[in-house]
Amino acid sequence: MFTGIIEHLGTVESLKANSEGGRLKIHAPSVATHLEVSKSIAVNGCCLTVVAVDGERFSADLSGETLRKTSLSEWKAGTRVNLEQPLTAGKEFGGHFVLGHVDTIGRVARLAPEGENWWYGVEVPESFARHIVPQGSITIDGISLTVARWNGRVAEVAVIPYTYEHTNIRNKQIADAVNLEGDVVGKYVERYLETHTGNKSVSQLTIENLVAQGF
Repeated sequence: MFTGIIEHLGTVESLKANSEGGRLKIHAPSVATHLEVSKSIAVNGCCLTVVAVDGERFSADLSGETLRKTSLSEWKAGTRVNLEQPLTAGKEFGGHFVLGHVDTIGRVARLAPEGENWWYGVEVPESFARHIVPQGSITIDGISLTVARWNGRVAEVAVIPYTYEHTNIRNKQIADAVNLEGDVVGKYVERYLETHTGNKSVSQLTIENLVAQGF
């Protein structure tokens, strides 16, 4: 479990991969010395298991499914990545519930300054559009962000200077791939409604009732 509050930045040192899987090595001096083998870490929003630690570097093994479903297959040496360690007891919960289970890949559509802030737009696949809620939470490359604008194709978020400087947003180019994860609470509500469609015992269940109950 993560919160989407980026704690560290790392740089891809090597990526050896094929259709069946691979291994990723990241140079991350600010966090590597605190990592342990078998522990989890979110890399651009993808929950990975640390399999080796070597000084200022750590490595993670990748499955074929991870490579197919995330932007990892497009990374190369020098790619900047967002890093977050798992939530622990007593740790401040500053973002939203993030599992590190990437749903799909989006593409950067806009990165434009507005005063000291930035507008960051990501084009999302049609299959993911149902998870976009204006003023709702979204995870982009592991960053907990709020959807400020939505036109049915591109989700835009307002980025403050601190977030811009302390994440990999500042390194993004138009058409770059980003990892997307929808709000898990919304997913469970959606799944509940899907599985109970047509069931008379829950015929009184409506979106309004769910909102009133705190969903």
